[in-house]
Amino acid sequence: MGSSFGGINTALTSLYAQRRGLDVTGQNIANANTEGYTRQRVVMQAQVGAVVPSMWAKTDGIGTGVAVSAVQRLRDEYLESRGRAEHGTSAYLASQSASYASIEDAFAEPSDTALAAQLQDMWGGWSDVANNPQLTASRSALIQQSAIVADQLNGAHDALARQWSQSRNSMDVYVDEVNVTAGSIAQLNSSIIQANASGVTVNELEDRRDLLAMRLSELTGATAAKRPNGGMDVFIGGSTLVTGAVTRKVEYTGAARLADQAAAPVALTWKDSGTPAEAGGTVGAMTNTMTRIIPDLAADLDSIAQNLIGQVNALHSQGYSADGDTGAAFFGGNSAGTIKVLITDPDKVAVSGAPGTRDSSVAEAIADIGDRADGPDREYQELIGQLGVVSQGSVRRAEIQGVVAAQIDAAREGQSGVNLDEEMTNLLTFQRGYEAASRVLTTIDSMLDQLINRTGLVGR
Repeated sequence: MGSSFGGINTALTSLYAQRRGLDVTGQNIANANTEGYTRQRVVMQAQVGAVVPSMWAKTDGIGTGVAVSAVQRLRDEYLESRGRAEHGTSAYLASQSASYASIEDAFAEPSDTALAAQLQDMWGGWSDVANNPQLTASRSALIQQSAIVADQLNGAHDALARQWSQSRNSMDVYVDEVNVTAGSIAQLNSSIIQANASGVTVNELEDRRDLLAMRLSELTGATAAKRPNGGMDVFIGGSTLVTGAVTRKVEYTGAARLADQAAAPVALTWKDSGTPAEAGGTVGAMTNTMTRIIPDLAADLDSIAQNLIGQVNALHSQGYSADGDTGAAFFGGNSAGTIKVLITDPDKVAVSGAPGTRDSSVAEAIADIGDRADGPDREYQELIGQLGVVSQGSVRRAEIQGVVAAQIDAAREGQSGVNLDEEMTNLLTFQRGYEAASRVLTTIDSMLDQLINRTGLVGR
């Protein structure tokens, strides 16, 4: 049979449980706008007397109150893993799209002042020379127009080199962030594992760790997996970055400028072994930009410059200038970064095919280079056309992936986000429960007062 005083303990456990519910609800409300916070829920469990009856024990079968068995963190691990994967892909495509946008800005096509228009002006200058070979002004204008073309090629190459250098400098910052973030996750792992072993709730620590893991996914496409003891392992390209309280460091190695990229390709590597770390996310996209996109475009630009130099010089060197000299090379250099006009004297521009004549055959032939199927203009048009197609495709993929990531975030928020209406309902529920438990205590107190102080006084 239960004790007359047993009801006090039952009501007291309810007071403790309802107050814990109020505390957790208040924590949810306080962090409704906190990034990465996961709403929590109190799990209450009815307490019972003897679980296994003894031979001489007697019980009336009534429970002994309520206890808070856990404070649940309402987060779906599947959605979190999916969110990290989608955010890593989204960061990769967004970075790649931004790189293509910067490259398109460097070429600035179509424009009246861009390279395509300047090439047409230069071929027009050769046509003017062919029509008026005796005029010094037309030859002077040609030299100036050709110098502008050379400057445009130099500028495009320099713009690609600057973008490469800016990306290289950014990589050092990103790598430092990866190492620092990994160290923070390891520290949180240590605290969480120790707290779990002691039975302490660590929901807020896990929120902070998940937020850091998401950042690593955006930076490197990292994946994560939880251990039974509460720790989290983080992987880059299948290799471990964080295991419990132990971390590995990464570093960025290779060339410091575009010109050296072919000889010493840049790469994200493990500091302890020097082997490549196959990263995705922002780091992976920028590595791809520095190892493939920019070098390939620079090589195509060099090919255009070499085509221009070769075709113009081949014809110009066969002609004769106004002073009767055999034409020398018109352009110098061997790449987009080094091309320049060698002729500075208008009288040294080779126009005719024979000395002492004004047949203008050489100037006409050079002017026709702009219309050749294998000329530099056609090659440049193909480069710009391909760049536009690839860039547009990158933008579309980034937009689609952004929608996918937003949908996953919405699902994650629906699962783990704080709903203030729901929390206000919980607040009232726990408040009423606390008030009711208090009333039970008051009632029991009144009953005991009657039993102790008033029983047996009748007739005295």
